[in-house]
Amino acid sequence: MSIKIKWFPPSWVQIKAKNKIIYIDPAYLKKYYKSSSEKVEFSSWPDPIDGLPEKDLELADIILVTHHHKDHCKRVTVKRLSQPHTSVIATKRCLAELGKNITVIEANKEVDMDGVGIKTVEAYNREKSGRTKVTHRKGIGVGYVITIEGKSIYHAGDSDLVPEMELLGKIEAAFLPIGGKEFTMNLSEAVRAAIAINPKVVFPMHWFEADPQEFKKEVEKRSEIEAKVLQDGKIYRL
Repeated sequence: MSIKIKWFPPSWVQIKAKNKIIYIDPAYLKKYYKSSSEKVEFSSWPDPIDGLPEKDLELADIILVTHHHKDHCKRVTVKRLSQPHTSVIATKRCLAELGKNITVIEANKEVDMDGVGIKTVEAYNREKSGRTKVTHRKGIGVGYVITIEGKSIYHAGDSDLVPEMELLGKIEAAFLPIGGKEFTMNLSEAVRAAIAINPKVVFPMHWFEADPQEFKKEVEKRSEIEAKVLQDGKIYRL
């Protein structure tokens, strides 16, 4: 059975497999960049109230949130995607936005949710030249490795290129931010991260003005990894 993956800006991922619907960071930005030159207003999406990019998006069995920033953690979107049995797993600072009816998690934990393996890993920024502040400090946010149907999918959250990425083990698919600025690794660092992780396929996300096609070109020039630039809501079969 194949795993179906969808991506929506900036870092929102749907994983559908084994009769499970899993979402990671179902939230939105009021503005996002489809390419380095094309800025799209959020109001052009179907539902500007809760950010659902499709009118009939499936309800969740599991929702995972990497950290508390509003482009990753949004109460109204999580609520719309939830049903009575939905498990919401998020970091401690998400309590203020999502309420107490969540499972709070931190880095370096592993849980099994009805046959879905969920492992949390560190996601953070590092002090470096040209950066005026460290937006995501270590210990606040996480990345996730989801194992389902025998395949592991890594979502880095908002992270720089960090040493922990070399310890992930076998990864079939990886979602890496490329936008840089104060928030995540930049494009060149994301290329290095992809090579260090060495997944079967890597998807750029959270790109702001960075060019995802340039990321694809650099990854595929320097490795055997497939780099796939997903269009909003299009299905990739893993």
